[in-house]
Amino acid sequence: MVAARIADSDIRLLRVFKTVVESGGFSAAEVELNVGKSTISKHITDLELRLGLKLCNRGPSGFALTEDGAKVLEAADHLLVSVSQFRNEVNEIKEQLGGTIRVSLFDQCASNPESGLARAIHRFNEAAPSVQLELSLEPPNVIETLVISGRLDVGIIALHRPSTSLNYAPLYGENMFLYCGREHPLFDTPDHELKTSDLLKYNYAGLSVNSPNLIVGQQLGFRRSAKVQNEQALAILILSGRYLGYLPDHFAQEFVNSRQIRRLLPDETKYRTRFAAVTRKNPEPTRVTKLFLDVLLSEHSSSSRLRNR
Repeated sequence: MVAARIADSDIRLLRVFKTVVESGGFSAAEVELNVGKSTISKHITDLELRLGLKLCNRGPSGFALTEDGAKVLEAADHLLVSVSQFRNEVNEIKEQLGGTIRVSLFDQCASNPESGLARAIHRFNEAAPSVQLELSLEPPNVIETLVISGRLDVGIIALHRPSTSLNYAPLYGENMFLYCGREHPLFDTPDHELKTSDLLKYNYAGLSVNSPNLIVGQQLGFRRSAKVQNEQALAILILSGRYLGYLPDHFAQEFVNSRQIRRLLPDETKYRTRFAAVTRKNPEPTRVTKLFLDVLLSEHSSSSRLRNR
């Protein structure tokens, strides 16, 4: 296969290859591709013949990319993004909105009454039913990189050290509190018997990426004993009873209600995070992306008005 002779069938084979790698092997890719392992194996063999390269090792020892396979995967990522962008640009010319919009977020916004994201997606799908939505969860630094590279259309991250390559549209916020688990030594200690300095004696878990969480932890003087990349992992560490850590109040409420965790010195340790929708400055967002942003901002405005009544 050479660039001048790439056909639709080659792109399909590359998509199969990418799915197999992301799934971790042929068996795991069966459900995602909705075809049998033998068919997947044949597709990969056909691709290897087309390229004249061995892409992966498969057998009793498991699935593993070869060095050539890793390079082909990287090239395939660039090609598939370009194909997606081409389709989106063609859809710009058409009256009907189509193609794919790729959105990624960091926080646990499903339980956040301020976010309005689910309602915004509802309205977006009503307005553009032919557009396929790809929604994912990623660390904030990964989201920024993917948006800048064009692999994501919209990211939703905390406002923190804005990048000059991105546009930021402020959205919702959330309140962050410090928690400990039921088996932690401080769980039954009343707040009036605690000082902020007392908290510094214990293990603290925080995000490993540049974020308001990282800055607040440093300002309070915590020594980070464990690092995570998402709030789900952070909750597990807090629930273990061995670490203090910050969680959004809406995400933590279920654990608080069941007395699995408790807040510590909320007046002294609370902080608030503001989130924004980010898009890259160049090239300009497509019509599909602009529509999604418009709906997202409109829903946020409506939610804000209702909360302030």
